[in-house]
Amino acid sequence: MNHRTHPGPKAPHRRRATAVGAAVSGCALVVAAASSGAAAAADGARPDSRTHYVSLGDSYTSGPLIPRQVDANCARSDHNYPSLVASERKTAVFKDVSCSGATTENMWKAQGTNGPQLDSVRRDTDLVTVQIGGNDIGFSSIIGTCAQLSSKDPLGNPCQRYYTSSGVDQLVLNVLETAPKVARVLRAVHARAPHARVLVVGYPDLLPDDGSGCYPSVPFAAKDFPYLRDTGKRLNLMLRLVAQLNRAEYVDTYGPTRGHDMCKAPADRWIEPLRPASPAAPAHPNAKGEEVMARAVLERLGKGGGRHH
Repeated sequence: MNHRTHPGPKAPHRRRATAVGAAVSGCALVVAAASSGAAAAADGARPDSRTHYVSLGDSYTSGPLIPRQVDANCARSDHNYPSLVASERKTAVFKDVSCSGATTENMWKAQGTNGPQLDSVRRDTDLVTVQIGGNDIGFSSIIGTCAQLSSKDPLGNPCQRYYTSSGVDQLVLNVLETAPKVARVLRAVHARAPHARVLVVGYPDLLPDDGSGCYPSVPFAAKDFPYLRDTGKRLNLMLRLVAQLNRAEYVDTYGPTRGHDMCKAPADRWIEPLRPASPAAPAHPNAKGEEVMARAVLERLGKGGGRHH
């Protein structure tokens, strides 16, 4: 993820608040309806070979600081989950253009020496994984803001109060505003690779799923842990919905990493805290976390199976 400064909550707006509430309340119903169709499609998948695989994404994909780093510009590891998937599947052509700090705009816009990520998707590409959206909602700035606020009220919920002070939950709004951006990325992928199988990879479990905290090891106020956990779940729910509405498949990485969040002991965690003990960026998957995400992708793909859209 990148480290941009968050602009802070927007001014109150009753119509916006109404729209946010309606969108969130209806989201689960749409996902439930769409998921049954997606499951049926997966059950009817036919086996075929995957020879040209392209990985798009941000730092959760690229694997910053995980040995061995192969691209300093993007903090990309050759042991990130796309590399592990490509190795397991023995793909003939593999292109990983994921880059730390990427937003949906970087699908079309270069990051230093890393060109627009979509430029790597070709007509003969038959597998694409996409993990994007965290930087669009301001992931890094959220962590920085909440950590700073917690020092003044470690037992309360200063982060939640900050992001809801306008009467609208700014983080809910950020997630909703990111949805059409992710949808645009998926439409572009399909346009460039009309026969590709497209997987949207969700984000892993960063904080205890039961809402408990571990201040000061992870420096968030006690009552902000459930709020931040729910924000992560809301992001994943949005990604699941957008995938299903745009002819893509969703890969759940939250479930497989539950119980191995950054509050756990070093031997048990797959996400490093703000002061990592293993080679990984703060609040990012370590090597084990990337392995687990790779396994989730491989399980979704099955034994070489899949369907062309």
